[in-house]
Amino acid sequence: MTPQLLVGAGIVALVAGAAVLASFGPRYRIGRLLTTARRVSVGEAVALARSGGRRFVRVDGRIDSDDEFEDADHRPLVLRRTRFEHRGGPLPTWRTLDLQVEAVRFELSEGLDSIGVDRAVLGDGLVVVPRRSVGVVADLADRVAVGPNGPPPGTPARVTIEQVSSVEHAIAAGVPTLDPAGAPVLSAGGGRPLILTTLEIPEAMRILTGGAVRRSRVAAVSLAAGAGLLAIGAAWWIVATVLYPATALAASPIPSVLPGSDTRSSGQGPGLVGDPGLAILGVAGIALIAVLATLAYVRLTARPRDR
Repeated sequence: MTPQLLVGAGIVALVAGAAVLASFGPRYRIGRLLTTARRVSVGEAVALARSGGRRFVRVDGRIDSDDEFEDADHRPLVLRRTRFEHRGGPLPTWRTLDLQVEAVRFELSEGLDSIGVDRAVLGDGLVVVPRRSVGVVADLADRVAVGPNGPPPGTPARVTIEQVSSVEHAIAAGVPTLDPAGAPVLSAGGGRPLILTTLEIPEAMRILTGGAVRRSRVAAVSLAAGAGLLAIGAAWWIVATVLYPATALAASPIPSVLPGSDTRSSGQGPGLVGDPGLAILGVAGIALIAVLATLAYVRLTARPRDR
């Protein structure tokens, strides 16, 4: 076993963990933003919007709207997104046939404060429990215009409905800003999407991972193990090459003939051999790596909480 082998194993573990996270697609980023965004009150978000501060924050509140519409069960809705998909192509993946979105203006309220939600930019950031039905393309004939060049009638198809009701409590994460009318709204910004969920964060994370809790744990363990192996390998290399090198040369008991090259002081024994400054720097580097690895592990595995 050598330090190089530990470092190599650490790199492999980090790459494996990153690959597992990448398999979640954009939903991994949504989950990370949802759990790490700083929570503020609705009043603070409104103040940020009016001050022009472009900060990504999270707010909680009840959904309010004056323009609800009803679903088939007479529930008041503010947003409904219906996705029609078929399973086909060279790879057995679901492909979108049509996407229908119905939405009205709504806002999140907390006490006497309220802030609008920019529904026009709400894409992958909508996290709700989906309602899904499966059939074939022929079943969609009265709801979607497939066309003569579309998939055959017997192709597997599904319909996914995601909706938000005005009687629900919601969590939203985004950048507070002002709409064209000067009203405060929560929107996308700074390269980050707008996120809205009517679920508690642990349940939202399960929806985002598609129930693959084991896969997310494998990613967290791989990243933590990779960081730990890198730290151990770096510590071993520093000890082996700086603090205790394989070939150590002791100070000579006879003063050197070169001026200024003797490490001894007057009346004292041999002095230090090597570079203590480099050793101290190496130890500090190990501490920094350990701290960063610990923070990364906590971010990935800790239960979501207000920050």
